Amino acid sequence: MAQLKLRALNKTYNPQVVPLKDLSLDVQDGEFLTLLGPSGCGKSTTLRLIAGLEQPTRGEIWIGDRNVTEQAPGDRNIAMVFQSYALYPHMTVYDNIASGLKLRRMPASEIRQRIEEVNRFLGLDGLLKRKPGQLSGGQRQRVALARALVRRPDVFLLDEPLSNLDALLREQVRAELKQIFSDQNAPIVYVTHDQTEAMTLSTRVAVLNDGYLQQLDSPKRIYTRPANRFVAGFIGSPQMNLLPLKCDQNCAMLGRYPIPLPDRIRLPEVILGIRPEHVRLARPGETSTLQGQVMLVENLGMSDLLSVQVEGTSIGLRALLSPDQSWGEKNISLVLPAESLHWFDPQTGDRLP
Repeated sequence: MAQLKLRALNKTYNPQVVPLKDLSLDVQDGEFLTLLGPSGCGKSTTLRLIAGLEQPTRGEIWIGDRNVTEQAPGDRNIAMVFQSYALYPHMTVYDNIASGLKLRRMPASEIRQRIEEVNRFLGLDGLLKRKPGQLSGGQRQRVALARALVRRPDVFLLDEPLSNLDALLREQVRAELKQIFSDQNAPIVYVTHDQTEAMTLSTRVAVLNDGYLQQLDSPKRIYTRPANRFVAGFIGSPQMNLLPLKCDQNCAMLGRYPIPLPDRIRLPEVILGIRPEHVRLARPGETSTLQGQVMLVENLGMSDLLSVQVEGTSIGLRALLSPDQSWGEKNISLVLPAESLHWFDPQTGDRLP
């Protein structure tokens, strides 16, 4: 198969609209790379440039040892799965899956063989003679995947393929996607704004914002070691607490609550980050606890999300606690474990080493 390489890829429509700014990354054979970020961050633009649907302003796109930057989409041997399925409504499922192979003038016997192969693990039995209008959303998505898989392309591109499905079906198809693509040897580039999809499906995640690559890492590293304030605030639900604090000697002051700074940090101000699930209730008799007032409790089923105002300040802090834990009706004592703290530079937003 082939490695996908992007080199200093830039797309500029005009000086005020630059959706992609010098993106460089590699995607290996069999690697599942997710482009993740808010709307307008450049992830769909990147996918369209790889597919050849748009031309880069500058930079290069390589598939294996081929520079495909100037090649037409049909010459790149890429399969793309769209958000809208893009099925031919007048064709049967079989003909939809076979359409790309027929355009290549592939023998009918080989077309049947390839469709039988994808049929075995996509569960399309009984659907091949139907038309798209007779299928559910999940079934249509499987047909779109089958059409891509039978191509045996050098690169798979998936543009938010689950966004049109309801929550329950999205969870089911997401699990199917992970199984389907675990056996593929081609690079897979997946675009989504859904963090759960990115964290569960990916080998690596590329977080984009305003056209710039913010962090490229494994899902676990993205979550546990965010490279900057943006990644820290974007990844995770509920969001990480990000608290701008002033420093006093070797401590960051959260109201009257001193939080020891690592020896390597010597700044007048810092941003402290801690995920709500890492904030815990103080144990009886435990010292160095943070006092606060519970302003809101949101029942999330498996946990309660508390919005707490830190005593003596206007700073809000959110804590995710088990519903079987008990706390006072209004006042609460919390602990911020040192091993769960993240520190960021308030000027640059970068993670402090």
